[in-house]
Amino acid sequence: MRGPTVKPIVIAAGGTGGHFFPAEALTAELVARGHRIVLMTDARSAGQSSATFAGREQYVIHGAGIAGRGIWRATKAIGSLTAGIAQARAILSRLGAGSVVGFGGYPCVAPILAARLLRHHPALILHEQNAVLGRANRFLAGRADILALGFAATQRVPAATRTEITGNPVRPPIMALSQTTYTAATDHISLLVLGGSLGARIFSDVVPDALRLLPQSLSARLSVVQQTRAEDLERVKAAYAAQGIDAQLSPFFPDVAARLAAAHLVIARAGASTVAELAVAGRPSILVPLPGAIDDHQSANASALADAGGAWLMPQPRFTPAALAEQLATLLADPKRLAKAAIDARSQARADASARLADLVEARIAAHGTERV
Repeated sequence: MRGPTVKPIVIAAGGTGGHFFPAEALTAELVARGHRIVLMTDARSAGQSSATFAGREQYVIHGAGIAGRGIWRATKAIGSLTAGIAQARAILSRLGAGSVVGFGGYPCVAPILAARLLRHHPALILHEQNAVLGRANRFLAGRADILALGFAATQRVPAATRTEITGNPVRPPIMALSQTTYTAATDHISLLVLGGSLGARIFSDVVPDALRLLPQSLSARLSVVQQTRAEDLERVKAAYAAQGIDAQLSPFFPDVAARLAAAHLVIARAGASTVAELAVAGRPSILVPLPGAIDDHQSANASALADAGGAWLMPQPRFTPAALAEQLATLLADPKRLAKAAIDARSQARADASARLADLVEARIAAHGTERV
């Protein structure tokens, strides 16, 4: 199915970038195909500042996560979710949506449940970014027409769930990196450190101290681009200045694609979007999964890339200055090994994930219409 549909496509997404970046990427693809897009999101979403959704219909839906809360907060969350379902149902009924695409996390729960309550519900598609099916998607899987997967071996998918592997959509500037070639380090080595949407104090604590332990002949060739929490910025800047290392630090880099393109090695968390972007860009990495993440999904994400040879996994308890310095000394002294890892990382890429997911959405809209005739 190509071309515009009369009925809008509702994107249900919010929360952190891991859920929201793929939603932006799919939206860009669907808009390019002529579709009308409506965003249903939560109060903490990046949607309200997103260029992709600027000028498009947006609705902030009530609702709150329940997992891990005390009884009183859980009771309030259930009340908020109930209000969100009623709110979303009224909006969906008025819109006459052709489909609802949910990207996991609690912001998509109310819209999906509301859609199921409609007499003639729209096509319902879920997308799971992580290598472990998230709790919201686990709860909703039986209510959706199909579950699109970012990883082929996603864990905890209910046995009866209809699935299709699409990969994780990445933003257009990242997608363009799939056509670039990794250039092995020679005299200069560029190290990129990304802390994820929540930042990573551990990187501020460990990376500067690790670089201090490197041989002078190696550290003198280094430049660092590092995402640093605002409260850590001055002390990290001072640490690099004391070592004479050229460092660019910021809590947020709007030009991540350009930073990835210039990087010889990346140190990062292992969120699904980060792993997908590293694969599409074809950049070797040291991945430090966020400890305490629900279902330890970041370790599963990192393993998918590490098992293919495109990354090295360092659990946070082992991510010490001494251990990192040893790993860096080994890798940075072997440009051919990094170049091979870059190739292996790209072998896991699905640069066309946005198009695959858009094709799936269009196909489900068409099939849904036929099934109701």
